[in-house]
Amino acid sequence: MATAARERLVVVGGDAAGMSAASQARRLKGPQELEIVAFERGHFTSYSACGIPYWIGGQVEERDDLIARTPEEHRARGIDLRTRTEVVELDLAGGRVRARDLDSGSESWTGYDKLVVATGARPVRPKLPGIGAYGVHGIQTLDDGQRLMATLERTEGRRAVVVGAGYIGVEMAEALLGRGYEVTVLHRGEQPMATLDPDMGGLVHSAMNGMGIRTVSRAEVTKILEDGDGRVRAVVTAAGEEYPADVVVLGIGVEPRTGLAREAGLPLGPSGGILTDLSMRVRGHENIWSGGDCVEVLDLVAGRTRHIPLGTHANKHGQVIGSGVGGGYATFPGVVGTAVSKVCDLEIARTGLRERDALEAGLRFVTATIRSTNTAGYYPGAAEMTVKMLAERRTGRLLGVQIVGGAGAAKRVDVAAVALTAGMTVEQLVSLDLGYAPPFSPVWDPILVAARKAVSAVRAAGV
Repeated sequence: MATAARERLVVVGGDAAGMSAASQARRLKGPQELEIVAFERGHFTSYSACGIPYWIGGQVEERDDLIARTPEEHRARGIDLRTRTEVVELDLAGGRVRARDLDSGSESWTGYDKLVVATGARPVRPKLPGIGAYGVHGIQTLDDGQRLMATLERTEGRRAVVVGAGYIGVEMAEALLGRGYEVTVLHRGEQPMATLDPDMGGLVHSAMNGMGIRTVSRAEVTKILEDGDGRVRAVVTAAGEEYPADVVVLGIGVEPRTGLAREAGLPLGPSGGILTDLSMRVRGHENIWSGGDCVEVLDLVAGRTRHIPLGTHANKHGQVIGSGVGGGYATFPGVVGTAVSKVCDLEIARTGLRERDALEAGLRFVTATIRSTNTAGYYPGAAEMTVKMLAERRTGRLLGVQIVGGAGAAKRVDVAAVALTAGMTVEQLVSLDLGYAPPFSPVWDPILVAARKAVSAVRAAGV
C-alpha cells in the first residue's frame, strides 16, 4: 500500500512564535510525516527578548540564561534550523522561499507545502543625521543586546541618552542607571509611558526623576553628533538643546517587520501587521500562518485589530499555529492589551483602553482614580498605589485599568484583565470575592475601591 508523501513546513523566524509553532507541529507529526525547515537571521533562537534589559542591567548574570532552547536543541528534535540565514523573498505562487546565507552571501530556494511567517518586529529607527554612529543601538533581538553589551564594555564614558520612554526606553534607562551611567531620557510626549494616560505617566516621570534619571518631555530629537572617529558624542533636539552621550539607546518603539509579506501580497492591517483569522491563518491563504510581533490581533475591548508586540502573545500564537499545521485545531480569540513593567521600585501596569483609545473607538466613558496601599495601611512596609479605571458611561462596562505603585501593584492588573475578557461591568467587579489578609491587601482591595468609585461615576453621569 502506498504511503502518503511527506509534507514540508517552512518557518520564517526562529524566536517565540516561529519555534513554538515548529515545536508544536513536531509534537503532533513525526519526521516521517512532516519535514520542518526553519530560517533565523540571527544567531539565537527561542529566547526572552523581554529579559534583555535585565541582562544589560546585571539582574540576569549570563546572556544564555535568556535562551529557552538553543538551535542545537531544536535540531535534536528533528527541526532543520538554519541560523544566520535570512529569507529575502516569498514566492507564494511557486510555493517556495528564497533564503540568503548572511555569512557566505549564497542564496537558494526552498519549497514548502505549509508556511509560517514569524518575522517579528524591528525597532523604530528614524532617519536622522548621525543615526549610524557607533554607539547608537536599537534593542529588539538578543543579537541587538549582544551588540549593546559589547559597546558598553568598550566605552570609557558614562553618559547615556535613551530616546523614547516606552517600555524598552524606561527599562533600558533603569538598566543603564544600574551600570553606573548618568542617564537622560528624551521623549516627544507630554509624559513618559505613552501606554498610560498622561496623568498616570506623570507619576512615572516623578519617580524616574527621583531615582536620578533625567527625563525630558516634549523633546524631539533632530540629529546625533559624532566625534572624529564616528562615535556618538551628543544628541540634539529641535529646541537646540545638546545632550552629551557616550551611548544612545533607541526606545521609540517597534513596528511589524512585514516587508516580505507586503511584497508577496499578504493582507496587512492599519498598523502594517499581517492579518489572520482566529486560527492564525493568514486571511485568504489556506496553507500560510503568521504569528508574533509581525501580526495584528483583535482587541476584544475596542473591537478592532491592533499591533501589540508581546512575547506572551507570540508564544500562544505559535501553539495555535503548530496545532493547525499538525492537523489539530486551536484559536487565538484576541487580547485586552495587558502589560506590566517597572523602573527601579516603581511597578507599572495597564490593560484595556486608555482615554484616547476609548475616544478613537467612539465610546462614551467615565474615569475614576483612587490612591491606596498594596497592604493594609498599618502593616509594615505598606507602599502607595494609584489605580485609574475607565468604564462605559451608559452600561458601566469596564474599559480599562492603569496601575502605578510599589511592590505588589502591577500584578493586580490581572484581575482587571480577566474582568475585561469576560465583559464585566464595574458593578460586577465590586462584587468579586478577592483574597484578603493584611500582608497582601487592605480589606477593600485597591481594584475594588476603584470599581466602587467608577460605579458612582457611571450613576452620576446617567445616560
